[in-house]
Amino acid sequence: MIPARYQASRFPAKLMQDLNGKPVILRTYEAVMKTGLFDDVVVVTDSPVIYDLIRENNGNAMMSKNQHESGSDRIAEAVEDLDVDIAINVQGDEPFIDHVSLERIIKVFYEDEAGEIDLASLMTPITDWEEINNPNTVKVIVDHRNFALYFSRSPIPFPRDKNAGATYYKHKGIYAFRKRALADFKQLLMRPLEATEKIEAIRFLEYGKKIKMVETHVTGIEIDTPEDLERAKKAWK
Repeated sequence: MIPARYQASRFPAKLMQDLNGKPVILRTYEAVMKTGLFDDVVVVTDSPVIYDLIRENNGNAMMSKNQHESGSDRIAEAVEDLDVDIAINVQGDEPFIDHVSLERIIKVFYEDEAGEIDLASLMTPITDWEEINNPNTVKVIVDHRNFALYFSRSPIPFPRDKNAGATYYKHKGIYAFRKRALADFKQLLMRPLEATEKIEAIRFLEYGKKIKMVETHVTGIEIDTPEDLERAKKAWK
């Protein structure tokens, strides 16, 4: 599932911006299809413009029935009546999503014999202190089994001792959900921590869900700003 909201606070209509000949959302859809990993790939949107674009390019698209605060809410509605076990959320601004990272995130469910994983997500190591301190970069800290402890826009852990050996991880907004976790999410009220940080993954943690983080070294480019789009155009070439 690729949630695709037309409006975006930092970069309005970013998914329809041109990325070397095609809109960003179409590039993302084609990249996910190219992996060959999924039974079906669907763009879930609130925008007739995005819906029509995907359909005109022989893709699968679905209009949301309701207004949603987050991509998880949008996907929860979309899969409610579908016969699926696992739903993967790839953000619409991820045209560089890769096969290896998606394959790893799917694999954790085959290895989860105890059934303790509610959802899985990706993280990538970062060492640039400008990025670590950038509030647009969501950071995550994990326990010894790579289960998420917390997500924040602030540097976590706080670098009181930069030589202590902590690894800083950037959270990549790719999720794999058990359907029941999505159904629960739809019923759960947003609490102050999520409302403060504006990070939807925190809601799962606040209600006791377990998020398995999977490390990837493929960084790609998430298109959140016009500057990101320019970097993406250069990288695409």
